[in-house]
Amino acid sequence: MRKAGKLFQLTNLIRVRQPITADEIALSLNVSVRTVYRYIDDLSVSGIPIYGTPGVGYQLDEDFELPPLNVTAKELDALLLGVKMVTVWTGEDLSNAANSLVKKIEAVIPKSIIDEYADVVFTPDFNNKIKTRKSWEVLHNSIKSKHGVTIEYQSLDGTMTSRTIYPLGLLYWGGKWTLASWCKTREDFRNFRVDRIINLNVCESQFETTDKINLQSFMASYKK
Repeated sequence: MRKAGKLFQLTNLIRVRQPITADEIALSLNVSVRTVYRYIDDLSVSGIPIYGTPGVGYQLDEDFELPPLNVTAKELDALLLGVKMVTVWTGEDLSNAANSLVKKIEAVIPKSIIDEYADVVFTPDFNNKIKTRKSWEVLHNSIKSKHGVTIEYQSLDGTMTSRTIYPLGLLYWGGKWTLASWCKTREDFRNFRVDRIINLNVCESQFETTDKINLQSFMASYKK
């Protein structure tokens, strides 16, 4: 287990079993007593209110409450990577929400642990234009509110068409987002690349999903 995981365990261990001696901690974490002393110092520097009483053991300040965030090292890696992807590849609202989430995570995890997760994975935004992000956000909101949209769409050969569609889901293909939808013009499922939507407007009326018109049926038909 990485050091970050050990520090999580140590904080939890003290909280549950306080007061607890360095020898007991070393036995529980399967580390040396000397390592326990280093971990205690790391947590103290990070702002965790741990204090030791000779002959008694370590305790947490009585006003300290461990935030309800108990994740493993790999879970933290996955969470932070997911946040980065959302920040770059979705709309402005979710991007802002992702950045806010990062601040909340950093607020409840000691700095010594956060420092272990320095940027080693990058999610560069080479082609995600501002207009595409705005379209993504409008479509995402329309899917959730079940509002139809009208779009002006340019196909790969340059042909322009106008459609009224029911947006059902957003699909990411490792570089491009597509919109799974029910096309009122064709009375069938259609998949549109979000970056090729030239213009879109949200309809006032809402639509209802049915046994035929829903994302699961779209996916079933797409796999055929």
